[in-house]
Amino acid sequence: MNIGIIGCGSIAKTLVNFQLEGKMDVNLAYFYDMNVENARQLADKIGAKAINSVDELIEKSDLILESASQGAVKSVIPQVVESGVDVVIMSVGALMDDEFRCNLEKLASDNNATIYLPTGAITGIDTVKAARMGEIYEVSLTTRKPPVSLGITLDDDKEKVLFEGKASEAVEKFPKNINVSSTLSLASGINVDVKIIADPKIKNNTHEIHLKGSFGELTTITSNVSSPENPKTSMLAAFSAASLLNKLSKTIQIGS
Repeated sequence: MNIGIIGCGSIAKTLVNFQLEGKMDVNLAYFYDMNVENARQLADKIGAKAINSVDELIEKSDLILESASQGAVKSVIPQVVESGVDVVIMSVGALMDDEFRCNLEKLASDNNATIYLPTGAITGIDTVKAARMGEIYEVSLTTRKPPVSLGITLDDDKEKVLFEGKASEAVEKFPKNINVSSTLSLASGINVDVKIIADPKIKNNTHEIHLKGSFGELTTITSNVSSPENPKTSMLAAFSAASLLNKLSKTIQIGS
């Protein structure tokens, strides 16, 4: 399977390193970025090709992975699925726009394309999806990040609550930091309650999920190392993307 990548930042760089280490079961064949040099540098590392246009990327790719931005999802991904090409979306926050998501789903369905959403930087999504078969009473996400991961500085060592509200609002105010809230919302079918805290006493990006439903109760805490390329991105997000790509070629599928 030849994979095309839109957005040549920290996630794409991690995937390239995995391919160099022989950990990818698919071929990262094509790279596209608004900064052509970024695409060329990554492509050259693995003997791939930097692509100059979205049209060419769609024509050549069996599946396209988006790792650029919510804006890229809205401007490019409809064209991808309308062309019948499957897509992996990392900037899941774009799908909290209900009208856009419904239109994208219809485009994909009409053109026999599949949209994949990796679990990203949180754990427990399989359980959340299973719980939805019954009744979910409440679900919440508390995210703690070092100030640098949120692009801010604090004058003292005290934590600061930057946001409390719904996931749909959180992804608008923090488009590069809280895609996990969108994944949790889409998996649960609920616009989840989100709290975002800047905490200068921690080093890792931490996500805590609380879920109550007719199945019982779930609590997970994920403490993620930030990407060395981009402190706003957790390494686990890139690992999740690589795992999903590899899963597509497996005969035995583990997890829901």
